Amino acid sequence: MRDPFIINEPTCISFSGGRTSAYLLWRVLQSNNGLPEDAIVCFANTGKEEEATLEFVRDCGLNWGVKIHWIEYTDAEKTKDRFKIVDFDTASRNGEPFEQLIVKKKYLPNPVARFCTSELKIIAIDRFLKSIGINEYTTAVGIRADEQRRAAKMKDKLTPLIAANVDQSDVQKFWQENTFNLGIPFANGITPLGNCDLCFLKGKSQITSLIADKPERAVWWAAMEAKIGGTWRSDRPSYEVMAKTAADQTDLFVDESISCFCGD
Repeated sequence: MRDPFIINEPTCISFSGGRTSAYLLWRVLQSNNGLPEDAIVCFANTGKEEEATLEFVRDCGLNWGVKIHWIEYTDAEKTKDRFKIVDFDTASRNGEPFEQLIVKKKYLPNPVARFCTSELKIIAIDRFLKSIGINEYTTAVGIRADEQRRAAKMKDKLTPLIAANVDQSDVQKFWQENTFNLGIPFANGITPLGNCDLCFLKGKSQITSLIADKPERAVWWAAMEAKIGGTWRSDRPSYEVMAKTAADQTDLFVDESISCFCGD
């Protein structure tokens, strides 16, 4: 049986900053005795990731001796390429790339129009790759065998973890035994603070619990609603209202979050 982690064509390994995509990267490195010449690793920072996520991306690069390209969306008026290259020290931490996109679009992304993932991550990485002469490539994503609903939306992507029948238990076992780990808790089958800290696709109870744990998390999200004059979702209260009621919320897992393309 062919090793699904062997790479022999131009491939972008999309690193979300989560445990699953990092495990995918590790398996690629093991199967190819390092990063293949045809492969490139990219992490797209939105500015709303937890500090622990940024530290984890940095640590993967340092511990595994692999170059991870840190990319950020930026306004077209400031640079013709609409992306910039950053690193751990210069990466945005206050939602700057995300806010620039919202201001440009003049409305907030929502469950129907999820332009944040496409613009801040997929398109920004594509612009970077084209800028260095990579025009044709396959994208490898960290989608597991137990994520069939997400996998169905990734038909045009390379999903080696599915081919290898890797599930959440395999990923968690690896990190439990590893010398370093993502500094964000894993509980009840999810990483509540994964991807953007208060992503509108997360369940309402999860969001209010995260706000109760750290009230300042809600500031940016509420500020974007005030800036645009709208809400992230029409089927739930604004982030300002959720912040006011967060003290009464205790359960992270009452309602279900919506799957996001950003990955784990």
